Amino acid sequence: MSELIQAVLDNNEKTDLRQFLRDLRQQEQRYLLRNEILNAFSAYCSHHEKPEQFCHGSHLGKLIAYTQEIILDEGSFCFIVRPKIASQEVFRLSEDDLTVDVMTVQELLDIRDLLVNRFHPNEGDVLELDFQPFYDYSPSIRDPKNIGKGVQFLNRFLSSKLFQDPQEWLEALFKFLSLHRHNGTQLLINERIKSQGELSSQVKKALQFVSGRPDTAAYETFRFDFQSMGFEPGWGNTVGRVKETLELLDELVDSPDHQTLEAFISRIPMVFRVVLVSPHGWFGQEGVLGRPDTGGQVVYVLDQAKSLEKQLQEDLCLAGLDVTKVKPKVIILSRLIPNSDGTRCNQRLEKVHGTDNAWILRVPFRDFNPNLTQSWISRFEIWPYLETYAIDSERELLAEFEGRPDLIVGNYSDGNLVAFLLARRLKVTQCNVAHALEKSKYLFSNLYWQDSEEQYHFSLQFTADLIAMNAANFIISSTYQEIVGTPDSIGQYESYKCFTMPELYHVVNGVELFSPKFNVVPPGVNEAVYFPYTRSEDRLPDDRDRLEDLLFTLDDPEQVYGKLDDPSKQPLFSMARLDRIKNLTGLAECFGRSPELQERCNLILVAGKLRVEDTADREEASEMEKLYRIIDEYNLHGKIRWLGVRLPKTDSGEIYRVIADHQGIFVQPALFEAFGLTILEAMISGIPTFATQFGGPLEIIQDRVNGFYINPTKLDEMAEKILEFVSKCEQNPDYWQEISSRGVERVYSTYTWRIHTTRLLSLAKIYGFWNYTSQEDREDMLRYLESLFYLLFKPRAKQLLEQHMHR
Repeated sequence: MSELIQAVLDNNEKTDLRQFLRDLRQQEQRYLLRNEILNAFSAYCSHHEKPEQFCHGSHLGKLIAYTQEIILDEGSFCFIVRPKIASQEVFRLSEDDLTVDVMTVQELLDIRDLLVNRFHPNEGDVLELDFQPFYDYSPSIRDPKNIGKGVQFLNRFLSSKLFQDPQEWLEALFKFLSLHRHNGTQLLINERIKSQGELSSQVKKALQFVSGRPDTAAYETFRFDFQSMGFEPGWGNTVGRVKETLELLDELVDSPDHQTLEAFISRIPMVFRVVLVSPHGWFGQEGVLGRPDTGGQVVYVLDQAKSLEKQLQEDLCLAGLDVTKVKPKVIILSRLIPNSDGTRCNQRLEKVHGTDNAWILRVPFRDFNPNLTQSWISRFEIWPYLETYAIDSERELLAEFEGRPDLIVGNYSDGNLVAFLLARRLKVTQCNVAHALEKSKYLFSNLYWQDSEEQYHFSLQFTADLIAMNAANFIISSTYQEIVGTPDSIGQYESYKCFTMPELYHVVNGVELFSPKFNVVPPGVNEAVYFPYTRSEDRLPDDRDRLEDLLFTLDDPEQVYGKLDDPSKQPLFSMARLDRIKNLTGLAECFGRSPELQERCNLILVAGKLRVEDTADREEASEMEKLYRIIDEYNLHGKIRWLGVRLPKTDSGEIYRVIADHQGIFVQPALFEAFGLTILEAMISGIPTFATQFGGPLEIIQDRVNGFYINPTKLDEMAEKILEFVSKCEQNPDYWQEISSRGVERVYSTYTWRIHTTRLLSLAKIYGFWNYTSQEDREDMLRYLESLFYLLFKPRAKQLLEQHMHR
């Protein structure tokens, strides 16, 4: 990138650069982000009548296109350039002579500190956090395109090690297979096989033994013969399955490759007990959706738990472990809330509907201040209670499982921190899921953290994120861009690579994006609840009629605000929490600014509550007030319905289908969406879907093929795109159905829970195998993280607790 800057300086574009920088000085802003930089350069080109080729094809145009940020310092300009995904370079251009100097990360962070006028780098040093040394001994992905494909990389790495040093690695594999027991029962191989060499020869004998038997013969018919050869349950439930598994091992010993390694390790029965951690919010199965801090995460974790239990049952049955009476168990670990507001969130143990052995285990926060801890606490406020919560949860989990779990999956920042604390104490594989990291949702949230600390406590949250993501054995993301963004924007995890929290710490290298711990595993959609509207045989007429009335005609001020003048108009539909990021108010304003949309469509919103006095969430209250203002300002009375209801899950599935009956359109207008479960729900129901172009929807939807992208910051453009679709449907009666069918196909091919959980369990096994066979010493990393927890996180959490004690 320095060559590109030099090319600008070496020709007549240097004059344009100087003038452009002068124009920037005329602005009040000292910190410009990418869109602002592009807009400023576009204005410069327009004002100076530059040709189109100059704007986009010149050296200066290309430099501007790669520039993510410009900071205006005294006498110079700091350019933060992103030449490619997951890469950053920083340059200082002097204002007088345009000399260029490469800046260090530390210098960049010092300049950012100065912007908040609180801290000068010469007044003393600040704590620097750098995790890079802990990744130096681990294998690293080289090509950015392969970020998020960690397990594929790891399998190739492991199989190459098997090939290069077969004796050492096969000995490790033998010991690994010897380890496996469940409830005192030995699995896979017993003491009759004493070495790797014996294992190899016995596998060949066992293959000879089963080759003459019918593939369908049950394992029980030859179990004791197998035992005498050194093999215990776990290889398969039939001759055919046992033969396949042994052939994979035989091939792995003789000619290792990454596909064989993954296929074999994925069959090893080593996961029986799983914990899904989700402490904050109202976690229940009824009466919780639409409340603060619930929504998508409750749906995600419940569906994941059901699918995990089902997949574990199937895997263990295929492994032949039904003969040992093994029963898998999944526990969702959440918070018990005594003042449960009519929900079941005050029950310690609740069985997950539709499962044999999946449970919600609720553990209360300790009563430091019963006025607070007996009731719901915002996800931004719960940090002081998590350490003792983890200690109490450990005891409860050991009792419920009658032993240790095999896998702990954290969800969101708080759940991942608790997962770290539990995994550290129990020495269990830790998986992180964080589809919505707050740092990238709130602009400059780290730089100006002190201004919002009272409300959001970002110092605690971002520290918890750094601890958990570096401690995790593996991380699941829904999309590639959740990790490293797009060529034009940084990803959520990438935002933790380098940042400052002035007067608290500098993060020089916060996470290794090229680590094989990152894996893209998108969530699924619950096919029992969300299915195409055309499957009329699976729909209940009474539910359809009741929800039709609720959506279009019911006159009930307790549940609905607004009456439609013409209910037959095509419905624009959206369903989300009322918060700033979900941007339902932006959709309402888009609708209000477009008379054409109002003429042809009605707007129907499902948003949890109707009255400001019914919410304790300040952001939700603010958005409710804003929505009322928009309705009045644009006189949307008669054209909008706002449903303040908490829908049971079955109703949320049918409500999409009722909208599809009316050939409606689903609009997801979030300012940023990490993934977008509602998008999957709408698409599988058969509703043509318009979704934000910022975040995960870019990987779910293929624009104008099975859905549409919208820019929620450009309301007129958004309205035009929806109107274009409405017009096409009027001109071609089959067009709505074409998009509808393609949306359904897209979900079924890629986004099912079976695909998700099969992948998750495979990852858990492969990372378990990696941790054992590599003998990777993570203790130095974990000690460093513990230091951050006890010396940085815990004192700040204690300060917040002291504030809580006086409430």
